[in-house]
Amino acid sequence: MAATADRPIGEHDWHSADYVGYWINRDLSRDAERRQRLRAMLSRANLAADAELAVLDVGGEYGVVSEEVLAAFPRARVTLQDYSEPMLAQARERLAAHSGRTDFIHADLTDPGWTGRVGGPYDLAVSAIVIHNLRDMDLIANAYRGIARVLKPGGLFLDYDLFFDEIGGLALRAGGFATVECLWQQAPLATIAARTRP
Repeated sequence: MAATADRPIGEHDWHSADYVGYWINRDLSRDAERRQRLRAMLSRANLAADAELAVLDVGGEYGVVSEEVLAAFPRARVTLQDYSEPMLAQARERLAAHSGRTDFIHADLTDPGWTGRVGGPYDLAVSAIVIHNLRDMDLIANAYRGIARVLKPGGLFLDYDLFFDEIGGLALRAGGFATVECLWQQAPLATIAARTRP
């Protein structure tokens, strides 16, 4: 999840363990459909299943995206970044069986120093239904710039999110991605693949 400062976004309070628990229980009703979209997205990575990959899960919430990455790439090491400590606690629990292949970083995408916290460089960055929550095009563009910075040259960013117009693609290109491709769309939902310059 992503937000500004330590305040809720709209009706969301990502710092409340009770609210996060409620939100996860509600979100699980969409689990089957989301996992189908995530698997389709990851299949477009064009990476060998047995590759040793460093993967960043941006706004990784309670670990669903990381779980799918770890299943698709059994030798990957995933760093899950999130703004919410209660979400990170849920992710640690969900991914406990993968403790040797996962790291968890508390960082706010609106903080310019978040990229230093997550380290890198990464072969692949993934995100799902997160970055649009920043709600401000400058913040979204800055998040994309940060993702491009922590990827290796030629690194790939796969994003399943809400894109309300072409601005998302423009922001990705302005953020340092050499190519941006729409892999799937059911507006406003879309899956985007963006690659950094080699």
